[in-house]
Formats: sequence, C-alpha cells, structure tokens
Amino acid sequence: MSDVMYYAGAVLLALLLRVFVISLARIKGRSMMSTLHDQDWTLVWRLPFLFGRPRRFDVVICHFPGRRMKRLPFLPQSFVKRVIGLPGETLEVVEGVLHIDGQPFEEAFLDPERSRFYRLRGLRTGDVPVTLGPDEYFVMGDNRDSSNDSRRVGALKRRAIVGRVVFVLFPFRRIRRVR
Repeated sequence: MSDVMYYAGAVLLALLLRVFVISLARIKGRSMMSTLHDQDWTLVWRLPFLFGRPRRFDVVICHFPGRRMKRLPFLPQSFVKRVIGLPGETLEVVEGVLHIDGQPFEEAFLDPERSRFYRLRGLRTGDVPVTLGPDEYFVMGDNRDSSNDSRRVGALKRRAIVGRVVFVLFPFRRIRRVR
C-alpha cells in the first residue's frame, strides 16, 4: 500500500507542477517569427501569473475565447503571442509606429520583413485606436503580417493568459532565453 501512496503522491506533485508552476510548449506555426520558430520547444513559467500580471512585451501562452483543440474539444487551444497593450491603455499605429496612450514605443523585436503590412495598416482596418478595458490585454504575434491575434479575436481577459515563455529548449542550436 505504501508504494501506491508513493506513486500517487509523485503523480499528484508532477500534475501540480505542470498546472501551476512550469510546463513545456511546442510552437506550431510562424506567427512569432523571428523570435520563435515553428517546432521550437519552449519552457513556460506559469507561477508568476498565478499572483501577478503580465508585463508589456512578455511572450505568453494564452487562450482565445471559444477556441478549442480539435482532438480534445474539452481543452482550450493554446497560442503564443506577445503582450502589447495593458489594461486601460489606448493603442494605435501612427505612421508605422506603435503608440500607447499617445507615446511612441519601439518594437525592437520585430523583423521589418515580417511587419510591412502591419506598418501600413495598423491595429485595425481604418487604423482606429483601440482602448482596453480594466481587465483586458492586447496580444500580437511578432510576425505581424501573418498572425491570428487580438487584431482579429479582440482583447483578452487576464484569465486567458496562462504563462510566460522563458526559454527555447529545442532544437539545441537555438537554446536561449526568450525576450
């Protein structure tokens, strides 16, 4: 009986760590190029978001409203994006530059070759400013020309952001901290 309790405790501990502290995520798609590549394996730190809030430019794992996994429809589908706008802020793109509450923000992580359309079109059709509610975050992929993000699905509630991507673990030649 003690062996069963030992293994049950180990499984419970592993499950708790996976759900509340740390997990792995495989990147699918090109929406975060050039920061993350298709098939990269990443380490996701969940603990900071149990008690804290995402910060601007954090690369995060999030869930879009109503999007479910195809093979396991009872689970939400995960996406990797970068937090751009924080609660209460107003965002717009002016002459190809992101402005938050009227102040320009440099997005040094963007590849100019992957953000040409974004620079011309902005956050929404017609380049209308976007104002976030008290519990809303605006997320976008770094490949602005090819990313399904808040420009399409709208701002995300805080509970939809589940962890921060902190390291690329595989392929080994790309091991590094994610910024």
